[in-house]
Amino acid sequence: MKEDTVIERRRFLKYLFSAAFFGIVSIFTFKFNQVEGFNVGSNKPDVSKMSLWDIARSKVHHGDGRFINPFNPSIGKRNFWEVLKWRLFSKNSFEPYYKDEKIEPVRIDWGQVKKHRNLSITYITHATVLIKDNNTSIIVDPVLFGMFWPIKNFSPLAFSPGEMPKIDAVLITHGHYDHLDLKSLQIFNDQARFLCSLGYGSLLKENGSRQIQELDWLDSTTVGSFEITFLPCNHWTMRNPFIGPNTALWGSYIIKTSQGRTIYVSGDTAYFDRFKEIGEHYNIDLAIFNLGAYEPRWFMKKSHMNPEEVVQAFREIGAKKLLIVHWGTFKLGEEPVYFPPNDIHREMKKAGLLDKLIELKHGQTMFAG
Repeated sequence: MKEDTVIERRRFLKYLFSAAFFGIVSIFTFKFNQVEGFNVGSNKPDVSKMSLWDIARSKVHHGDGRFINPFNPSIGKRNFWEVLKWRLFSKNSFEPYYKDEKIEPVRIDWGQVKKHRNLSITYITHATVLIKDNNTSIIVDPVLFGMFWPIKNFSPLAFSPGEMPKIDAVLITHGHYDHLDLKSLQIFNDQARFLCSLGYGSLLKENGSRQIQELDWLDSTTVGSFEITFLPCNHWTMRNPFIGPNTALWGSYIIKTSQGRTIYVSGDTAYFDRFKEIGEHYNIDLAIFNLGAYEPRWFMKKSHMNPEEVVQAFREIGAKKLLIVHWGTFKLGEEPVYFPPNDIHREMKKAGLLDKLIELKHGQTMFAG
């Protein structure tokens, strides 16, 4: 066996241990029809005949000790052999492009953001977005210090988090480690409210957070000039593979600003047939979709959308503009970190929608009048 192959396999085993320990993937086979709360095939209603709002209100997603994805009840099931197949035995056609990946530190002129009195949206890193409306600022899924070894950070911060505007609320979509980072959250403990899905309140409290509000699907709250609603999406969550998936909830956000603009934040989601319904319920000005970790499709399709699916979802949700995040920072799939913006540009152009695409890089801000 060649030396580089041995090194690569050792690297993978270390990766697998880290990923399993931190809850990104599970190395165990969960038999969902036997695990408490996953009684697939029981007397659950037929969600295909229910509206998204009926699904949320009837608590179909509440199991016995675990939450259930009503759009894909077995999502989150990843056994050891699937992971081995992906990381060791599947051909990776993207490897020749990795040589062009670059570490690009993130620099932001926070003074300009603080001076702007109307709506601004700053793409910081990975899925971390700061939304400021007048004197109120919220931040979504702050992961500011990279992740655990061996996951490389391609967009490290070149500024101190203390330079950011005062954060009034932290919005957390779900508990995967590239979205809920306890070290990053501690920065905001003394100043911000924490909005999180059901099941993560105790974790945040142990981390020192003081103002915590857990949200179920369709729950709404206000933060300064923002009205915020937690919506269903097609995903799952886990932090401890020994406990298993979905002991807490996951979701997306609708954010209404003081000037009447509406922003949709997808969080991590696979494609599902409810985007049109969301668009019919809300007049969305900007849809922020997560696009990254979408290859290989056979492994990622149940968790993340690819560029074609994002375009389809964008069309169905009927938003005026599209912004993608969740790229360029961590290589969690096979596609190089710089592929998603190029891929979405190509797909939006193909669809005749390029004029609706807002192309922000890390550290850039969109200012609205």
